[in-house]
Amino acid sequence: MIKFHAIDIEMPLLVVDKVRDWILGVVEGEGYRVGELHYYFCSDDTLLAINRDRLGHDFYTDIVTFPLSLEGGVISSEFCISVDRVADNAVVLGRTFEEELHRVIIHGVLHLVGFDDLTDEDRKKMRSQEDKCLKILFK
Repeated sequence: MIKFHAIDIEMPLLVVDKVRDWILGVVEGEGYRVGELHYYFCSDDTLLAINRDRLGHDFYTDIVTFPLSLEGGVISSEFCISVDRVADNAVVLGRTFEEELHRVIIHGVLHLVGFDDLTDEDRKKMRSQEDKCLKILFK
C-alpha cells in the first residue's frame, strides 16, 4: 500500500496511480516488496520541526525517511517531504518542480533498498540510480 498525504500544504499534483506503479516497480526491481509506504508532504517549517523533534537535527532538508520495517524483504516507511525545499532545490539545480519532486520521492525508497549518500562515491551511485528511475517514470 502506498499513500500520499498533505499536512499543512495543498497536495502537490501527482498522477497517483502512475507514481504508485513506478514506486512498486522500483522496489520490486531491487528485490523487495512494499508493505506500507506513507508520503507526507509539508512545508519547510513543519519538516524542520519534525527533523528537530524526531532526529535532533536543526536544519532544513527536502526529505526525512522513517523506516518502519525491512523484515522479510518487505519495506514499510514514512517519508516527510518539504515541498518548499523541493521547489527551492529545483530552481538551484535547474530542474522542474515535477522532476525534483519525483527524484525526492524515489530517493527515500532508494535509501530503504540499500543506496546511501554519505560519501562522494555513494552520492554518485545514488544520483545514477535516481536518474535511472526517473527515466522509467518519464519515458
